[in-house]
Amino acid sequence: MKRKRYGSIDPMKRFLVIFEQTDTNFSAYSPDLPGCIAAGSTKRQTAANMRQAIHMHLEGLREERLPLPRSRV
Repeated sequence: MKRKRYGSIDPMKRFLVIFEQTDTNFSAYSPDLPGCIAAGSTKRQTAANMRQAIHMHLEGLREERLPLPRSRV
């Protein structure tokens, strides 16, 4: 499956993602994308959910014609 690109930048490689483990699951967020979060029962599932969340977040910004946040990494 070919990844969608946002302009000439592959957004999936630009944003830092922080993973946290709790007693029952994992969660993830990106400091560069406020409100973009994901969770899952495994770290792998959480990573997949986060990739989808980032994609949806960036698509929403594009649809609203808002600028992409810059990565602080």
